[in-house]
Amino acid sequence: HVQLVESGGGSVQSGGSLTLSCAASEYTYSSYAMAWFRQAPGKGREGVAAIDVNGNPNYADFVKGRFTITQDNARKTLYLQMNSLKPEDTAMYYCAATVTKTRDQLKTIIADMALYNFAYLGQGTQVTVSS
Repeated sequence: HVQLVESGGGSVQSGGSLTLSCAASEYTYSSYAMAWFRQAPGKGREGVAAIDVNGNPNYADFVKGRFTITQDNARKTLYLQMNSLKPEDTAMYYCAATVTKTRDQLKTIIADMALYNFAYLGQGTQVTVSS
């Protein structure tokens, strides 16, 4: 069965950087999207960044210019480069992936970054940013 395993979380000071990785195993879909979500204590889960198999990304406004989502399609690995981290970025970060989607569906999924569009979700990796 499909498994998503995140790594790379940790504790950094404000202004620091981290790179998260998500390795997908048994993930054989050819037309898909992957994304990062996060959940801070006492808050709901929110979309951070998403990317489709063709490399089209989308970012939440609160991370634009600071975070970069990339992927290695051959290795089915997703990355999130996080720069200029702020204390409000403190959260559990989750990797998510879809099943096979059409090109039009992918456009909508990337734009919406809604968790219900993603069939698979990892266990998360904690990011803590201190001031």
